[in-house]
Amino acid sequence: MAVPFRRVSKSKKGMRRSHLALNVPGMIACPNCGELTLAHRVCSNCGYYKGKQVVAQKQESSEE
Repeated sequence: MAVPFRRVSKSKKGMRRSHLALNVPGMIACPNCGELTLAHRVCSNCGYYKGKQVVAQKQESSEE
């Protein structure tokens, strides 16, 4: 079984792990309702995309 001959330095370890960082998703405010939503996707709150309604809203029924 292969064993490293020398200890890996902090610099080399950091360079190897440079691609493991987490990304912050591109969030924008919906121009219709103002809620934060992912860019280039239909707003989950109001169903609008690029100023047009794409998905119909669910009707809330209040049965009490």
